[in-house]
Amino acid sequence: MKKVISLLICAVLFCLCFAGCGEKPEETPVDTTQHTKVKVTMENGGEFIIELYPEYAPETCQNFIKLVNEKFYDGLTFHRIVDGFMAQGGSSDGQGYEGSDETIHGEFAINGFEQNTLSHTRGVISMGRTNDFNSASSQFFICYSDDYVSSLDGRYAGFGKVIEGMEVVDSFTEVQLTYNSMGELAVPVEPIVIKSMEVIK
Repeated sequence: MKKVISLLICAVLFCLCFAGCGEKPEETPVDTTQHTKVKVTMENGGEFIIELYPEYAPETCQNFIKLVNEKFYDGLTFHRIVDGFMAQGGSSDGQGYEGSDETIHGEFAINGFEQNTLSHTRGVISMGRTNDFNSASSQFFICYSDDYVSSLDGRYAGFGKVIEGMEVVDSFTEVQLTYNSMGELAVPVEPIVIKSMEVIK
């Protein structure tokens, strides 16, 4: 079992990917004292709340809030579910190949960004990317476990955590899955649709 999970981790390190494109957005100051909260409402009525941590990844948080306010995520899906590992969403094509038009700097240690010490534990939300460290745009993943996923620390930009409703994210693993191009049993047969995301006070 550990061997299988290790293979999955290798796959995600190589393939937490999508074809992000466009220019890096203009950087503006972020108030790192404010923990903005985002409510995610699923099409089936489930809800969960993400708290963002700009003290770890300010540009990542800013980009995520921008996309939420633009309603970019409304109607998109969680296209990749790996039980015990993570749930990935935010792909504009619903298959994990596309993102938003703008890419951002990778705020993690192996990209020279040392202040991001947020560990990829259960409930933590982090950015997906290609092998290009600065390719993240809109795709994100939510960690299911404290085990194994910590190998992503310093390699992906964790930027917040699910603080309410993690059972809704857990329920994604209960749907019927089929295989993706990497050989993972990870693609929901029935789409797991995000009805809306909104910044809340």
